[in-house]
Amino acid sequence: MSQTVLIVDDDPVQRRLLDAAITRMGLQTMTAPGGSAALELLLSPKGERVSLMLLDLMMPEVDGIQVLTKLRAVNQNLPVIVLTANGGIDAAVEAMRAGAGDFLVKPASPERIKVSIQNALKLGALSGEVSRLKKKQQNRLMFGDLIGGSHAMRQVIRVGERAAQSTIPILIEGESGVGKELIARAIQGCSDRAGKPFITVNCGAIPENLIESILFGHERGAFTGATDKHLGKFQEADGGTLFLDEIGELRLDMQVKLLRALQESEIDPVGAKRPVKVDVRIISATNRDLAELTREGRFREDLYYRLNVFPVMIPPLRERREDVPALAQHFVARFAAEENKQVSGFSAEALELLNTYSWPGNVRQLENTIFRAVVLCDSDALDVVDFPQIASAMGVTPRGRAQTEAVSLTEDHAAAVRPAAAVRTTSAYAIAGVDESGHMRKLEVLEADIIRMAIARYHGRMSEVARRLGIGRSTLYRKLKDLGLEEEAGVSPEADGQNTLAANG
Repeated sequence: MSQTVLIVDDDPVQRRLLDAAITRMGLQTMTAPGGSAALELLLSPKGERVSLMLLDLMMPEVDGIQVLTKLRAVNQNLPVIVLTANGGIDAAVEAMRAGAGDFLVKPASPERIKVSIQNALKLGALSGEVSRLKKKQQNRLMFGDLIGGSHAMRQVIRVGERAAQSTIPILIEGESGVGKELIARAIQGCSDRAGKPFITVNCGAIPENLIESILFGHERGAFTGATDKHLGKFQEADGGTLFLDEIGELRLDMQVKLLRALQESEIDPVGAKRPVKVDVRIISATNRDLAELTREGRFREDLYYRLNVFPVMIPPLRERREDVPALAQHFVARFAAEENKQVSGFSAEALELLNTYSWPGNVRQLENTIFRAVVLCDSDALDVVDFPQIASAMGVTPRGRAQTEAVSLTEDHAAAVRPAAAVRTTSAYAIAGVDESGHMRKLEVLEADIIRMAIARYHGRMSEVARRLGIGRSTLYRKLKDLGLEEEAGVSPEADGQNTLAANG
């Protein structure tokens, strides 16, 4: 899945040129013939797909500055690049003040446009991530900040938004890695406890001899080593939310004390003379079947019913595959920005691989897989070769990137880019390292194929062919003779003062 660039220009020729240049970058495009159409598109559901806007400044009726002003009133984060024939300082300053991230003067080269778009997308990804991190740190993360628009996740969000309107105890169930803590944070962020403490406790990671002290606190001198008074997690979360992750791992004796704390809204710190009142909203989470644990006697039935007042089930990623492209693109944008890479999306084959894989580790596994792929990738888009572990698990043999990106020339394309007497190619030409029987092809055969491709690619300009192949021009002519390519290529070294292909008579 590629990011989408919205092209806004009243000149249809400019729109087509920009569309072609951006499409070659591996990005998707949308176009609008004017400011009004652009605003209408951005404010519609389609606007959610737009990652960046390329905006012409001078347009009739609604110009670029008006578009920027109205856009920033509803969307502060969308990156905008202004492209205009008026390259004055005043125009640039006005565009930047209105919210543009970059300013290009027509006609801008495809390379300059590419660099500007890549920088803007990278900055947009970082800005979005910084915004989410700030909200998370301030305990104000909301459901709108989460990635995922599948029907299953919309159901989870609807249930979560209802739960946020009360202080009812919530039990979030789901496999490891589905994002239970993010849902819990979003519930708090949408409640009247937003901005208050959000304290997380992993019940399966607390040492057994410290569980009571960590949850409820202790007084100084309560036990050996208690040199200072310690506030427990309940008191830290006072006024906010206590998130009890992996609640099914809690010891039975501690389940009794937890039940009392929930029923009485008070705790007994270790060594304290009197209980302490606390105002805490409890959200629990588990990747285990608490009902089954209750039947087996490993989880208290009364605590189970106390926690499971409002259950929220998060489906695994394999049951909401339509979320995979959006999540994957989000992780690519984030990690590419963090690692200073120019990766902007996926090849169709790579995206198909990610969509087909079952993701037993869910979103956490997808995130770490994308991180590794971005770090190792040297191209603009992630391909199957960047996911060797996933490809291996799926029984797919990834091709090397050089093989994946081998140039293919059809007869029609070759005729359009070279003289009529240029090298003859097959209908679907690509250099292969092995023959049909699976054996390696001889070096002289591969060398001949490479020279044929170079002559076709550089339109028969022999000096350019020699330079690109890293050999002298005389060496190139000698190789054509040794490999028997002179007649096929129609080359006449003696008469070729311009280093071009001679016409076949």
